[in-house]
Amino acid sequence: MTAAEEPHASVGAYVLHALPPGEEAAFENHLAGCEACRREAEAYASALTWLADAPLPWTGPPVPAPPDVRARVLEQVSRTAQERRGAEAPRPRAPARPLRLALAAALAAVVALGGVAAWQHTAAEDAREREAQAQSAARAQADALADVLSASDAEIFSGSLPGGASVGIVVAQSQDRAAFTAQRLPRLPGGRVYELWYAADADELRPAGLLPGDGGEELRLMDGWIEDAVAVGISVEPAGGSAQPTTDPLAVVPITSSG
Repeated sequence: MTAAEEPHASVGAYVLHALPPGEEAAFENHLAGCEACRREAEAYASALTWLADAPLPWTGPPVPAPPDVRARVLEQVSRTAQERRGAEAPRPRAPARPLRLALAAALAAVVALGGVAAWQHTAAEDAREREAQAQSAARAQADALADVLSASDAEIFSGSLPGGASVGIVVAQSQDRAAFTAQRLPRLPGGRVYELWYAADADELRPAGLLPGDGGEELRLMDGWIEDAVAVGISVEPAGGSAQPTTDPLAVVPITSSG
């Protein structure tokens, strides 16, 4: 059934821009003189606008729907078989065809957007899990740092860097851990960081953490265990750190008691 045969039945298709150009123009001519169809078209347009703006189950930034959603909706509409009424069937006051057409389009949109909503929900869950893991790791680091600083056997070993910066290593043998503190660290050029090292008697160097090149004050738990380390070194390395020092150390601080 075309818009020319039954113009009242084309409101839903018109609102969805699913009519062929010729039928769309014919329906616009009909719409200019039919107040009932104009009211119905406005109602459908408002409903579709609400569907487009309805919030999805997602608490993060909005993610646009895939670009083929509208194409799939219109394809679904175009495949829906047209209904034909018998010649003697009375015409209802409110055409049923446009309502079914609009509902079919809305359902197709919901199905298409359901995949987006599911993906958004999964992304939100993943983000929350990563945040929880990061917070848990940060709390563990803070607790371990507090244990080192408050240990009954904690000892402080100090040193200095060129330019007047001072560094301190807090060692707690009972924890087999150490903390690094510094004041007045020089700012480094872009792409460079400070790297800490554990040094053993056999000149073995083990990475013990990275410090940003922003300079100023630092206080952090050193990575790994003290084990057989007898000193802590600090060097300047490329961003991301190095497996072994690529520059001469700025300082080497012994961490063994003389007595």
